[in-house]
Amino acid sequence: MPYKRYIIGIRDVRFGENVKVIEPCNLYECSIGSNSFIGPFVEIQKGVVIGEDCKIQSHSFICELVTIGNNCFIGHGVMFVNDLFSKGKPAGDSQFWKSTNLGNHVSVGSNATILPVTICDHAVIGAGAVVTKDISKPGIYAGNPAKFLRSIDQ
Repeated sequence: MPYKRYIIGIRDVRFGENVKVIEPCNLYECSIGSNSFIGPFVEIQKGVVIGEDCKIQSHSFICELVTIGNNCFIGHGVMFVNDLFSKGKPAGDSQFWKSTNLGNHVSVGSNATILPVTICDHAVIGAGAVVTKDISKPGIYAGNPAKFLRSIDQ
C-alpha cells in the first residue's frame, strides 16, 4: 500500500441526549450537547465542546481548541482556524495554536471563517465574513474583516 490509511468516522465522542448526526462525518474525542444536530461532511476535532441545542450544518470544520455555547447555529461550510501561521507557515506544534470561544445564541452564516477569537452571546456573523478580532458587543457583524453593522433585538 503506497499510503497510510486513516479511518476516523465517529469515535470517542461524548454525546448528550437526542443528538442527531448525519453521516458521513469525522467526529473524534469531542463533546456534543443534548438536542444538537450535526450535518453531513462535518469534521469536529478532539477537545471541541459543542453546547446544547446547537445546529452544525454540512461541510463545516471545527478544529481543536474551539468551544461553542448553547443554542448556536453554524452555517454550511464554516471554517474555524486555530493556527495563525505566525511564522509564515503552519505551526506544526499545537503549543502555538490559539483557542476560539463562542458564547450562547451565536449564529454564524455559511462560508464564514472564524479565526482564534472570543464571540459574545447574541452575535450574528454574516455569510462569508472573516472574524479576525474578538466580538464583545451583541449584534450583527459582516465583511472581511467582520465589522459591527447594527444591534439586534433580543
